[in-house]
Parts: sequence; structure tokens; C-alpha cells
Amino acid sequence: MDKRYSVVFIIRGFLWYLLPLALFGLIIGQFWLILTLGLLAALAWHYYYQYKLVDWLWHRRTMLPPTAAGSWSYIYDGIYRTQRRSQQRRRALARLLRRFREASEAIPDAAIVFRRDGGLIWCNKLAQFYFGLKWPADTGIRLANLIRHPEFVAYLSKGDFSNDIVFPSPVRDDIELELRVMPFSDDQYLLMARDITQLKQLEQMRKDFVANVSHELKTPLTVMQGYLEMLEDSAHLPATMMTKAMRDMTSQTQRMRSLVDQLLALSRMDVVRTDMFERVVDVPTILQNLQRDAQQLNQEKQHQLVFEISSEKMHGHDDELRSVFANLISNAIHYTPDGGIITVRWQRIGQQMEFSVTDNGPGIPAEHIPRLTERFYRLDKDRNSAKGGSGLGLAIVKQAVENHHCKLVIDSIVGRGSKFSVRVPEELVLRH
Repeated sequence: MDKRYSVVFIIRGFLWYLLPLALFGLIIGQFWLILTLGLLAALAWHYYYQYKLVDWLWHRRTMLPPTAAGSWSYIYDGIYRTQRRSQQRRRALARLLRRFREASEAIPDAAIVFRRDGGLIWCNKLAQFYFGLKWPADTGIRLANLIRHPEFVAYLSKGDFSNDIVFPSPVRDDIELELRVMPFSDDQYLLMARDITQLKQLEQMRKDFVANVSHELKTPLTVMQGYLEMLEDSAHLPATMMTKAMRDMTSQTQRMRSLVDQLLALSRMDVVRTDMFERVVDVPTILQNLQRDAQQLNQEKQHQLVFEISSEKMHGHDDELRSVFANLISNAIHYTPDGGIITVRWQRIGQQMEFSVTDNGPGIPAEHIPRLTERFYRLDKDRNSAKGGSGLGLAIVKQAVENHHCKLVIDSIVGRGSKFSVRVPEELVLRH
């Protein structure tokens, strides 16, 4: 407020208004009449500016006050300044709320604020995604009515939030959530939920991995243990039995060694390598060497092997790429019935390169294709069958392909054959 505006200022202004009227009334002999008329005029003047004030506050859309004289100018200016300060505070609060919401959307967890009675106050977008909430449309509705999972409803009604709970998302069955609730204020709580689906999957993969490795090692160890117990009385064993025992133990030893080598290869591939673009892989030379190896491997099956090799090279790690090529070629030879046709191509597709192995074998049922690259996953569940490998070959292929920022594509039709292809991005293709 202006420092000049005070009680003394008001009284002095009022007296300066009345004094001329009083003198004029005395001069003409109508003192009380002139004084009354002057007071009525002053009252009408104040009512007029009061009307302008009400009209400005309720009907005008502009913040600028109307012009006024006297004390009303101070009133108008004071209200205007108060509105400006209020507007600035609202803008500051809006910026603060916007930053809070941006920060809440940036956190990797779902957040929900609710009252003690369960009424929803606020939630971020991740909470809307996990629980199917709609904010602000659901504001005030009890969470037990919005999230109708029995375990969650029981947890909320119990009121004891000292322990976390885990349950699936009520709107997305493929997401597992871990929930924790903490006091937010005297009458409010903050609910945080995080997606632990990957953690659960990794834990299950770890358990499956241990179980599969144990099973893979148990079979050859059992065979070897049986033969070793038999060899304790080797003096009475016929020569043919001794030969078979040595042959089988050698085979099982090689099987265990192959399993260990594949596990070590997978562990090496799990380590991130940053020198990919510092190395050049001579793919044509690798495939020519593998062609000779394939001819040796194909002596029993007698497939028709066709190699179409382009001259392009690429950046990468030769040991990993050789493993990819060798696994895909050997799988095709192994699983295609005798006398089949297998075509291996290294060819340019636009600016990219593609390595592919195509066969006319029995094909793979569609339900198995998404899981083929899982560790220890096999179509033939019999681990002791003649065709049964360790189930790690395609897992090694997938890991090596992903390490090179490529993608493994599997196309297969039952009864018509399969095609395994790896598309190499143009960034990795070595330009001539």
C-alpha cells in the first residue's frame, strides 16, 4: 500500500472536500442544505466506483482495473496487485506440480497416492498402465473397487503395510508386480509398484539352468560309474564287453567335454566386447573351411550341399561368427533326413548382408520356434536319444548374433523344411 494512504490522509481529504461546501453554504445562508447535498454527492460517487469494482471483479475478463480517482484508485490498485501476486503464485505452483509430475513419470516404478479410507488421490502413467487406472477420472474412488485382485484387497483392508506383496497385474497377466505401501502424510499413503517379471524369469532360468546342467552331467556320469563298477572285476569280462565299455566311456567323456566347452563359450559371450569395429572377419574364407568340414560330416547322410558365397567381409569377432555358421550348418546336416538338399548362402541384400542355411527337412512346428534359442530347450525331450544334443547350440548362435547387433530369423513349415538366417546391418559390412 502507498505510504501516503493513512487515516490522516483520508480525514484530510474528506475535510478538504467539505470545507469549500461549508463556506459556500454559509455565504448563501444554506449551510445544512449545501452540506447535505455534498454528502449525498460523495455517497453517490462512492457507490458509483463500488459498482465499477463489482462489475470489474465479476464481469470483466481483463485483469487491468478501471480508472478511478481518490481513495478508490488505491483500492483498485491494491486488488490488482493482489491478483497479480496470486497469479504468480499459481503459475509457480503449476510449474512445481508440472516438475513433480514429470519427475514422477520418470521414475521406473508405478506410484499411487491414496487416502486412509482407500480413495484415490493421484497416480502416474505407469500405475495407469499396470493397474488400468484412469486419472483424474478415478479420483476419489476406493482402490479396492478399482483394483479387484483378492490378494490386494485383503492386503489393503488389513492395513498392515510392513511387508511387501507380489501379485500379477490385474490388467496384464504377463506382468508380475511387487507392491509396497508407506505413509505419505497424516491421512495419505504412497503405494509403489515395480515390475519384477524379468527378475522372476531370471530366477526361473537360473533354476532351470542348474537343473538342466545337473541332468546333462548326471546321464554320462551314471553310464561311466556303471562301467567302472563293472571293470572292478575286469578279469572275467569278455574282450567285446571291454571294448564296448571303453567306447561308451569315451563317448560320454566327449559329451561332457562338449557340454563344458559350450557353457564356457556362452559365458565368454555374455561379456560385453567393445572392439567389434577394430576387427575384420573374412567370412568367405571361414565358409570355405566350413564347407570342407561339412563334406566330412555329410559322408553318412549324403545330402546335396550347395554353398553360394559372396566375397564381402564384415566387422566382428571371427570366433563367435564361426560358431554361428558352424552350428547352423551342422544342425541342418544333423536333422535333415538322408539325401536332403541344404543350401548355405552368404549374399548381399540391398546394403546389408545375409547368412542363411536352408534345408528341405521335416520342419519345425510353429509353437516350438519362439523357444528354440532357450538354453537346453530341445524338440526331442529324450536326452538320451540319438539325435539329442545339449540344447545349447542355438542359444550360442542367438547370443553371438545379438553381440553383433544382428537378428536371427527362423522360418519353418512342417513337411517343407526350415530356413535360419542372420541379417547383418550395413554398418558391419566392410566396404570394398
